[in-house]
Amino acid sequence: MDLSLKDKSKAVPRSTYVRIGDLLARFGIVVILLILVIGLTLLTPSVRGEQYFLTKTNLLNVALQASINSVIAVGMTFIITSGGIDLSVGSMAGFVGILIALALRDYGVGPVGGLVVAMVAGSLCGLFNGLLITRANLQPFIVTLGTMGMFRGLALVASNGRPIYGFGRSFIKTFSGNTIGDLPKPVIVAALVALGGWLILTQTRFGKYTIAIGGNEESTALAGIPIKRYKLGIYVFGGFLTGIAATLLTARLSSADPTAGMSYELDAIAATVMGGTSLRGGQGNILGTMVGALIISLVRNGMNILNVPTFWQQFVIGSVIILAALLDQWRKGQSTST
Repeated sequence: MDLSLKDKSKAVPRSTYVRIGDLLARFGIVVILLILVIGLTLLTPSVRGEQYFLTKTNLLNVALQASINSVIAVGMTFIITSGGIDLSVGSMAGFVGILIALALRDYGVGPVGGLVVAMVAGSLCGLFNGLLITRANLQPFIVTLGTMGMFRGLALVASNGRPIYGFGRSFIKTFSGNTIGDLPKPVIVAALVALGGWLILTQTRFGKYTIAIGGNEESTALAGIPIKRYKLGIYVFGGFLTGIAATLLTARLSSADPTAGMSYELDAIAATVMGGTSLRGGQGNILGTMVGALIISLVRNGMNILNVPTFWQQFVIGSVIILAALLDQWRKGQSTST
């Protein structure tokens, strides 16, 4: 008998490995989430015989922590899908939070007025980024790196470098204080934003053109699509969602701090890329982004429960970002092999 034929008959077809790799590329983020939950369940201590990590209070706290990041990350999903990046969203959130507090305290606007201020201010910040990128033809990385410093500086100037308090309980109660059922309001807002983002990305012309621009900008332009107009809209949309996130953050903290939102851009990028959105553009996944935001929140929550020093927490979050980049690289390799 020909041994080579025998070996070939027992060999697993290459297509099987490709399918397995494709499944891992698609659902690897869910596997990571499950492993993380199991690991933290085993590692964290029990309180009165009950596993603390799995308590309702702690799980709601995890969801609450993830809500603000996930709102920003939905906007970041559109930006990265289009082939761009926004490093300014953390500083933008801090700046918009200061504007909300000043409007509430000094001009007497109500909770709805505060939200309107946040959405308009965030949209204008995104518009500024978009104009520099589309009209001045500057690279998104350079533009948003610059505006990251600009927005943070404006927040410090407007607040004299100090947190702002005393802007009324009604705003805090409206956007943070009460819960609907058992879910905190920010979690419900994040879920609605994610649903809206998914519908826009998958069911509208705006979403389809966002994917097309990131996939092949030159071909999209040749098809007659106004690239600059849509890019501008994408950055405005990202700023709009950052304004909503700033509203939730300000209400949750019961104050507006000019240093608020530090490193939020890194968390949003990590959640987006871990969730399946390609750093090269042309591929976005809103549901994956939400799972990625949840993973980052779980990591922070678990480290706090385990009393991991702050310095090491920064190291771990940095490692998560590297992992996100590796996952993106591997996913790209899988799609190329198929």
